[in-house]
Amino acid sequence: MSNVNKILIGLIVLLIVVLVGIVVWRGWGGESSYYAVSLKTGELYFGKLSFFPSMKLKNVYLLQVNQQSQQSPLSVQKLSSVFWGPEDYLKINRDEVVWTTKLREDSQLAQLIKTNPDLIPEQQQQIPQEQIQQPEAKP
Repeated sequence: MSNVNKILIGLIVLLIVVLVGIVVWRGWGGESSYYAVSLKTGELYFGKLSFFPSMKLKNVYLLQVNQQSQQSPLSVQKLSSVFWGPEDYLKINRDEVVWTTKLREDSQLAQLIKTNPDLIPEQQQQIPQEQIQQPEAKP
């Protein structure tokens, strides 16, 4: 094998290693911030955004509008918690995206997701066993 062939094979192997490293970094160890994604339909989703091999959100939350309630007309719900039971993953058609933006780590939504990732309303969260008062036994 000539020196030119050895150099070409070495460059191809190096290129493959670099590409695999980029894919692994983007998929498993890359950006871990939350993003907002607005679609042409008016839907607004939040989650961890990735672009390779297609645009997708993981750890997905959606904004819901409740026109019946004047006190809290907007709510955020975890996608996997909706009644039809989807997986916590949303593949997005890039042609339908109006805009995306990264959420600040100190934003109210990012803090809410960090402290209550399942977005369970406060009254539905588990109460520690020691805080539950047992009814008194009747003689």
